[in-house]
Amino acid sequence: MQTSAIHERLWQDLRFGARILRKNPGTTLVSVLTLALGIGASTAIFSVVYGILLRPLPYDKPEQIVRVWEVNQKGGRPTMCDPNFDDLRAQNHSLQGLAEFHSGIDSVSGNGQPGRQRVASVSRDFFSVIGVHPVRGREFAPEDQHLGAAPVALVSYSYWQQHLNSASDLSEAKLVVENKVTPVIGVLPAGFHFPEDTDVWTAREIETWLPARTAHNWNALGRLREGVTVDQAQSDLGSIGRRLKQLYGQDIDMQDAAVVPLRAALTGDVRPALLVLLGTVACLLLVAFANVMNLLLAQASARGGELAIRAALGASRWRLVGQFLAETLLLALAGGSTGVLAAYYGVGTMVRMAPPNTPRLENVGVNVPVLLFALGLSIAVAAALGIFTALRASSGDVQSMLAESSRAGSIRGGQRLGRMIIAGQLALTLLLLVGAGLEGRSLLRLLAVDPGFRTEDVVTMDLALPPAWGPAKAQRAEFLAALLERVRAIPGVSQVAVTNSLPIANGSVSNGIFVELNYQQLSSKNRELIERSAHVDLEKSDPAALQELGDFVEPLFHDKEHSGYAAYAVVSEDYFRTLGIPLRRGRFFDNRDTADAPHVAIISESVARQKWPGQDPLGRTIEFGNIDGDLRLLTVVGIVGDVREENLESPPEPIIYVNYRQRPQQGSSYNVLIRTAADPAATLTAARRILKELDPTVPPRLNTFTEVFAASLNVRRFNLVMVAIFATSAVVLAMAGIYGVLAYYVSRRTREIGVRMALGASSGNVRGLVLRQAMLTAGIGVAVGLLASLALTRTMTSLLFEISSMDPLTYIGMAVILLMVAAMAAYLPARRATRVDPMVALRHE
Repeated sequence: MQTSAIHERLWQDLRFGARILRKNPGTTLVSVLTLALGIGASTAIFSVVYGILLRPLPYDKPEQIVRVWEVNQKGGRPTMCDPNFDDLRAQNHSLQGLAEFHSGIDSVSGNGQPGRQRVASVSRDFFSVIGVHPVRGREFAPEDQHLGAAPVALVSYSYWQQHLNSASDLSEAKLVVENKVTPVIGVLPAGFHFPEDTDVWTAREIETWLPARTAHNWNALGRLREGVTVDQAQSDLGSIGRRLKQLYGQDIDMQDAAVVPLRAALTGDVRPALLVLLGTVACLLLVAFANVMNLLLAQASARGGELAIRAALGASRWRLVGQFLAETLLLALAGGSTGVLAAYYGVGTMVRMAPPNTPRLENVGVNVPVLLFALGLSIAVAAALGIFTALRASSGDVQSMLAESSRAGSIRGGQRLGRMIIAGQLALTLLLLVGAGLEGRSLLRLLAVDPGFRTEDVVTMDLALPPAWGPAKAQRAEFLAALLERVRAIPGVSQVAVTNSLPIANGSVSNGIFVELNYQQLSSKNRELIERSAHVDLEKSDPAALQELGDFVEPLFHDKEHSGYAAYAVVSEDYFRTLGIPLRRGRFFDNRDTADAPHVAIISESVARQKWPGQDPLGRTIEFGNIDGDLRLLTVVGIVGDVREENLESPPEPIIYVNYRQRPQQGSSYNVLIRTAADPAATLTAARRILKELDPTVPPRLNTFTEVFAASLNVRRFNLVMVAIFATSAVVLAMAGIYGVLAYYVSRRTREIGVRMALGASSGNVRGLVLRQAMLTAGIGVAVGLLASLALTRTMTSLLFEISSMDPLTYIGMAVILLMVAAMAAYLPARRATRVDPMVALRHE
C-alpha cells in the first residue's frame, strides 16, 4: 500500500510538472535546448575519450600486454636492436613472451590491381603475445621462420573479403609483396589490424639478423606473466638493460628498459589533448547548468505565492522538493535525449574532423557505456537542479513567504543569488575563452614559422617501392632517373625531384651517427675493408662477414671528438631548387655525381654549426655507413639552409643529403616532387600514367604539397576547433543567461523603477543603474575567471607552441571581449527599464 502511494504521488508530481512546463513554453524550450547542448557536448566528448582512452583493447586479457623499449643515456626510448631483444627475451622472469615487429606501407598485389597496404613483419611469439589467432588457415610454422625460408603471409579479415573474394580455399591465394610471390596461409579475426591498420603480416625471421647493439630497427611487444605487475616487469627488464650496459659499454646504447601497458602506449600522444577537451566540455556543462538554474530560480521566485499557499495548506518542505525534482527530471530527460541525438551526429562529425592517425579512432561511437553516461549525467543534473531550486524557493517560514509574495519588489535575495550564478557562469566562460585564445595564438605562431622550404605550386607522388638490396639498388636508381626524366617533360613542369623523406609529411627521418674520417690516414687493411664493403649484400651476407664489418665500424662511431649526429636524406639533383631550399656555400648535386664517381654529400647549416663551428666543412670526408650499410666515404660539396624535417614545432634537424644515384637506400618509401605552373590535377594524372607505364606494380598516392603541409597541422587545428566551439557555445549561453535574468528582474522591479522615475530619475539614471549592476557582476565573474585561468591553463602547456600559458595578451583580450559581450547582453534589459511609465507602474502595483 505504501509503495502504491509513493507511485501515485510520483505520477501526480510528474503530471503537475508537465503542466508547469507547458505553461511556460519559452522558459521550457530554452532550458531543454541549453541542457541538450551541455549534455550532448559532454556525451560526444566522453564517447571519444571512452573509445580512445578507456575502452579495453579487444584482445585476451589486454591488461597483460605491454610495449617494451630500450632506454638510452639521455632517457630516450629508441626501438630494439636484435641482440638486445634476444637477451631481454632470454633473461627476463616477468614475461610470458616477447616479440619483435615493425610495419610500413608496401605495394601488395592480390587478385586485383596492386595497392598500398601496410605490411607488418612479426616474430614467432607475436600472435601468442597479443592473444589473436587465425580464424581460417594457420599461423606461421617453424619452417616459415628462418633466414632463407620462402615468404608466406597472414591477412586481415577485411583484406581477405575485399581482395581475395573471401576464398574458402587459401591454397590458391597468393600475394606479391616486395616483388616476391607470397602465399596466404591464414586469415586473422575481423577487426584485428595491429599494428597501425596492418592488412598483411609476414615472418620477421626471414629478414637479416643484425649483430650491432646500436642498430635500432624493431618494436617490441610483451605479455606479463600471471600475477606480475607492470612495475615488477619494469624492474626486471631494467636490471637486464643495466647489466648489458656494464657488459658492452660503449658498444651498446641501452642502459635501461621501459615497460608501458599497450593501451597507454597507443594513446599516450593524444591523452593530454583529450583530457583538456574533457575539462573544456565539463566547463561548458557547468555554464549550461548555471543558465538553467538561473531560469528555474527566476521562475520559482515568480511562483512564490503558489509555494506559500501550498506550504500554508500543510505541504512539507520535502514535498515541495519532490515537486521540483519531478519538474527538473522532465527537463533533464528531455534535454538529455535531445543531447544524445545531437551527440550521435556530433560524434560522427568529430571522427571525420579528427586527424586520420588518431589511435583507436575506429572504437569511437555512441554505445552502451556512453548512453549510460548520458543517462547518469541527466539524472545528476536533474537532482542537483531540483534540490537546489526547491530548497532555495522554500526557505523561510510560511508567514514570511506569504508576506513576500505580496511584495513583487522584494527580491533582493534572489537577485543576489542570480548575480552570483551569472558571475560563476562568466568565470567559466572566460576560462574557455582563454583556452581557445591560447590554442589560437599557438597555431598562429606555428603558421608563422619558416619551414625552410616552399610548398606552393608543388605536387607530390608518394611511391611504395620494394626494398632494394645489392644489384637491385642500381636498378632502383635507373627506374627513378627514367621516371624523373619523363615527368620533367610534362607540359608546365619546371622542376622535378625525388627524395626518400618528404619534409613534414613523413613524420620522421632516418638518423644516426656519422664520423669525420680521413681516408688517406687509414691503414691499408681498413681501406681495403671499406672498398670491399661497398659490394656487401646485407641480405645474403653470412653473420661472420657482418660481424667483421661491425667490429671495424663500431669503434669509429664512439669517437666523440670526430663523430656527430644527423638525419640522412636521399635526394636527386633538383631537390633543393624544387623546394626552394637555398644554397649557402659550395654546390648542389649535378650530373657529374654518378654511381661510379666519388660519393658526395650536402649538409645543412646546423650540421656545419655543430660539427665544424668557425671552420670550412667543404672538402671534409665523413662516414655514414650505419644508415644504409654503404661504408664508402662522402665528401662534403655543399651547405644548404636548415629545414624543419619532422614538424614545425621541432627545431631544424641536422641533415646530411646524399645523391640517389650514388646511395639509392634500400628503404621502400620515395616521394616525387613536381613544381608546375599547370593545373595540379592534370599534372598528377600525367605523372600517374607515366608511372604505370614504367612499373604498373607501384601504386602511388598523389597530392599537392600544400595539402600535405596543411595535414601536418591537423592535430592543432582539431584541438582549436573543438575548444573554440565550446567557448563560443559558452559565450552564447552566458549572453542568454545575462539577458534572461536581467530581463526578468527588470520586470519584477517595475514598481521600484516607476517610483524612481516618479521621483525625478532620468532614463539615463535608470539605464545606468541596471548596467552598473550587470557590469559589476560581470567584473566579478571576469576577475574570478582570470584567477581560475591562471591556475588551470598550466595543464595546457604541452599543447602550446612558443607561448606561455599565462600569456597576458590572451588574458586581457579575452577579458575585454567577455566584458563587451556582457554589456551587449545587459543593454536591452537596461533600455527596456527606461521605457517604464511611472503612472502605469504605480497603478499596476
